[in-house]
Amino acid sequence: MFEKITARELADGQDSGTDDYTLIDTRPEESYEAWRVEGAKNVPFGPGETLSDDQREEIVKLANGNEIITICGKAATSTRLASELDATGFDDVAVVTGGMRDWNSLYETTRADTENDGLVIVQFQRRAKGCLSYLVGSKRASEAVVVDPTRHTDQYVTTAAEEGLEITHVLDTHIHADHISGGCDLAANLDVPYHLGERASERDIDYEFDPVADGESVTIGDIEIKVLDAPGHTSEMVNYRVDDEAVLTGDALFLDSVGRTELEFGEKEAEDGAQMQYETLHETLMELPDQLTILPGHVTVNNNGTYENASPGELVSASIGDVRDRLDLVDLDEEAFVERMVENIPEKPDNYETVININLGTERIERSRDATMLETGANNCAA
Repeated sequence: MFEKITARELADGQDSGTDDYTLIDTRPEESYEAWRVEGAKNVPFGPGETLSDDQREEIVKLANGNEIITICGKAATSTRLASELDATGFDDVAVVTGGMRDWNSLYETTRADTENDGLVIVQFQRRAKGCLSYLVGSKRASEAVVVDPTRHTDQYVTTAAEEGLEITHVLDTHIHADHISGGCDLAANLDVPYHLGERASERDIDYEFDPVADGESVTIGDIEIKVLDAPGHTSEMVNYRVDDEAVLTGDALFLDSVGRTELEFGEKEAEDGAQMQYETLHETLMELPDQLTILPGHVTVNNNGTYENASPGELVSASIGDVRDRLDLVDLDEEAFVERMVENIPEKPDNYETVININLGTERIERSRDATMLETGANNCAA
């Protein structure tokens, strides 16, 4: 009988560096090429199929004597393939329960090093999508804020409790387009203020929030979290500077790019967003001290499941100075920058218009399963 393993167990096996298994992805080739688990091999297998001789021979070659683990979108066709393999003489077969949907809900956590030993910064990494969120806390005050939480909000409460911290504020850097924010729900559940940049008032948001303006601060004990206007990716984007330690840049600045500008503005007005992005980059972010640590809102997840600038569980960060040196966009004048932004538009995040409307509060989603389907795929928020 074939075994069943969880997405967490698959991730742990990957992270341990073992190579004694072969992961077979049974989804159609198009789905596999767009987004997959690192190291997976594609053997498309439909819901009504039986294992053909050619497929069996291909799997034998791919496995090369290793354990076979199967995965698909939600464990339907992968379970069928595992059953077929087990019935035809394969002794060491397992299936990933929940498939790519469960893989899409995995998180890793890591801590940022800080000069202030009373400051806690925990980075939450949504492994498959590359979404990054943060718990920023003061040990002395036993208080914390959460920045850019995803809809899986229990993890922030649990981690804060483990750190001996009480969450007193929830902040979003902007209205997200690639995933459903948990900010409003988390703040409501904890009965604490929920903050967005003050320009969010111009976006027809259908819920209450506490606006924060450029130069204002949210304080937790002796820790100052200063608001920096950073429009471009969206009109209301703000960044949060944590004392002289770090800046949480949301989608204004990543380690290898900046945020794309047409998801809110549309392709006809993407040039306006690109001009804002240029000003944010040069008049705000690149004016910060070189030693300040950038903690972005996303890490690039390649189609093959690998991280572009880190590995899962490794802190995604770099200094302002390092990013200035490595990012060629910094060296472009405004005209060339805007041209680059509007002429090289990548594929849009899946279901981004619906996700934006949910995060504006103008659409509702009732079931967790529906949310999971909307969020399938990598983030695609970088230019």
